[in-house]
Amino acid sequence: MLAVSLVFGSFLTVLFLVVGLIGGWVAREYMMNYREIPRPHPEMFDNQGNLIPDEVIAFNFENYHDYEIDDEDDE
Repeated sequence: MLAVSLVFGSFLTVLFLVVGLIGGWVAREYMMNYREIPRPHPEMFDNQGNLIPDEVIAFNFENYHDYEIDDEDDE
């Protein structure tokens, strides 16, 4: 009885692993290809639901690292 349980348990483990891998792959492909990423905020739309391109302000701070400590105020 132990051998039968081990065989069925091993089979189910491999089956669930394969189904999980395939399901994860399909979900990832759906999320990467068919979702709108990044999703715009609701305040970026007009009354008809269209994106407002001319009134959107975007700020991008690249390579901003301020690791210096100002010790001048301590003296």
